[in-house]
Amino acid sequence: MKKDNQELVSLVENLMKSQKPIWRRVAKELSKPRRSRVQVNLSKIEQMAQADSTILIPGKVLGSGNLSKKMTIAAFAFSDSAKKLIGQAGGKAVTINSLQKSNPDGKGIILFK
Repeated sequence: MKKDNQELVSLVENLMKSQKPIWRRVAKELSKPRRSRVQVNLSKIEQMAQADSTILIPGKVLGSGNLSKKMTIAAFAFSDSAKKLIGQAGGKAVTINSLQKSNPDGKGIILFK
């Protein structure tokens, strides 16, 4: 399922209203053209992140590789295989909006870009 431009514009506007630098940075990353936005495979997340981390991807998470650590991963979009593998590892795949609502200060979030 593709995210439409209206949803993206709404998310960026919402993030720009925040006074916290992490959310403004994410808004800036999401404002880039689609071809310039980050796409991260689960294998890269597995290598770079610790168990029980909260990871933020201002782009798309792809399902290539394995994930053996339980973690919360927030992104603008997920491939179906990525969602499945994150769940199998005991983690959660969440939207950027829901992460911002649950952690408005952005504390403890690792931003991949």
